Amino acid sequence: HIPAGGTLAIVGHTGSGKSTVADLIVRHFDPTDGTVSIDDVDLRKFDLAALRERIGHVPQDVFLFSDTIANNIAFSMDHPKLEEITKAARAAQVDDNIRTFPKGYDTLLGERGVTLSGGQKQRVSIARALAAAPRILLLDDPLSAVDTATEEAILRDLREARSRGCTTIIISHRISAVQDADHILVLEQGRVIEEGVHANLLARAGAYAKLHQEQLLEEARERA
Repeated sequence: HIPAGGTLAIVGHTGSGKSTVADLIVRHFDPTDGTVSIDDVDLRKFDLAALRERIGHVPQDVFLFSDTIANNIAFSMDHPKLEEITKAARAAQVDDNIRTFPKGYDTLLGERGVTLSGGQKQRVSIARALAAAPRILLLDDPLSAVDTATEEAILRDLREARSRGCTTIIISHRISAVQDADHILVLEQGRVIEEGVHANLLARAGAYAKLHQEQLLEEARERA
């Protein structure tokens, strides 16, 4: 259960079922048991196009079109304005990168965005989701290819989006990306094994705390 404007985070090891939750929310497939609902209405009763228009989805496998960067960001906008496009790019921490290209926002991307690095692709995808001003923002491991400083800056701007009433679901294997969420679910083999807020989950010394400790050790090794 996620209140309007709230933030739900979902964490767990690879294969725990995190992305399956995202697929259910955008109706890539429907549940074989139980229901997924918005405002107590089963998603299967919504018009599919209308449902997806209200969800800003940043998938793990980022897809960019062979078009300009501006048009990629403005893909879901009815009447795109450059000011709104650049605002979304700044929130996604990719505006500075775009301006380094000779043609800036008019830069043509190759097939699937090969002009950009992995981190830049992720950030353009985040900008595209933010530009649509969605009611629900669904982020499926969107920061895996960015450094810690960029991650912190993006999360700060996502908090601003939430303050405007956007309901956010962030799926990640990184504890640093989810620790400020209103509620955190820990998945393992398709089941919720722990839930709560960051501090309480750490104090419980269970699966979440173990995952957190593993990541701290990994970061320490990278700095060594």
